[in-house]
Amino acid sequence: MKKIQMVDLQGQYQQIKETVDTSIKEVLDSSAYINGPLVKEFQKDLENYLNVKHVIPCANGTDALQVAMMGLGLQQGDEVITADFTFAATVEVIALLKLTPVLVDVEADTFNIDIDALKKAITPKTKAIVPVHLFGQVANMDAVMEIAKAHNLFVIEDNAQAIGANYTFKDGTQKKAGTIGNVGTTSFFPSKNLGCYGDGGAIFTNDDELAHTIRGMVNHGMYERYYHDVVGVNSRLDSIQAGVLKAKLPNLNSYCNARRNAARFYNAAFANHSAIITPTVKSNKTNNCNAICDVCDCHVFHQYTLQITNGKRDELHKHLLDNGIPNAIYYPVALHSQKAYQDDRYNESDFPVTNQLIKTVISLPMHTELDEEQLKFITQTIINFLK
Repeated sequence: MKKIQMVDLQGQYQQIKETVDTSIKEVLDSSAYINGPLVKEFQKDLENYLNVKHVIPCANGTDALQVAMMGLGLQQGDEVITADFTFAATVEVIALLKLTPVLVDVEADTFNIDIDALKKAITPKTKAIVPVHLFGQVANMDAVMEIAKAHNLFVIEDNAQAIGANYTFKDGTQKKAGTIGNVGTTSFFPSKNLGCYGDGGAIFTNDDELAHTIRGMVNHGMYERYYHDVVGVNSRLDSIQAGVLKAKLPNLNSYCNARRNAARFYNAAFANHSAIITPTVKSNKTNNCNAICDVCDCHVFHQYTLQITNGKRDELHKHLLDNGIPNAIYYPVALHSQKAYQDDRYNESDFPVTNQLIKTVISLPMHTELDEEQLKFITQTIINFLK
């Protein structure tokens, strides 16, 4: 059996080596390292894939969130509601801009923002909602958009983990994750479903005026060289990373399908185990679908995350490492408990689900190159330990 990786980027590269190498060589030959032709080509390709009017590439997913908020004109003290159970970048940019982060609990089954908690958190100072499509599944955007419309709020989708996923609305229409709110953002960190070989990110919107503003912001506020019309930042996707992403984008759907197939194997192996809760897939097309239906397109399994309910999560984490099986705990500390984001406004009783998840979640290897031998070894090792 080949060595098990948490993410097998080398194996994936071997499948697309010729295309990637050609793209990188094109950049090296042209020396157009910043804002070169491949950046614009990738931008257009991604706009077509997402069916969105504007993609603005940038340096990383955190910058994407920050610039999106800057572009919307949010002001110091404005409240921005987001999920407590996610990576810190989401709340980090809110704090950096001197906005007021408001953290709320998540759903126990999907790990996405809890709609009732979201409703309760709205005040006259609330100006925006940041739903995080965690681990690859789109949040309940029907409800989020209804709430935003009722309260005149911006919606900024944190789509760092769910690029390629579809969201089916209650009326049957579909949109790609990240293209539903006023603006969406993503990360192209190497381990993402669509990842480059360094840092990278992008911002999506159908709003022409907002897109124009953001295009200047990512380039020092310039629309014409040396003329700075808005306060901006230096956040550009370099041409080599754009070349890698352009080579990978045609494979994104197959990458997502490979991850779903691995998730199906995991779910089947762990079915009905008394100490394991497998990921729940929710869609307006179907009922909750723990088996991951054959037409699943609403979850792209950036992570495959179990809940271990018998108190042995930490022991399992160590046991897997001891047996050569990489795994991770995403996330071991709730954002409201992090030293940087503690606030007297929060009560522990407001976060029952998050406080439980940080004790029970464990993420298993999940990538495009997992084979059946590896999956059998991983699942049997877990089952044997939890007997």
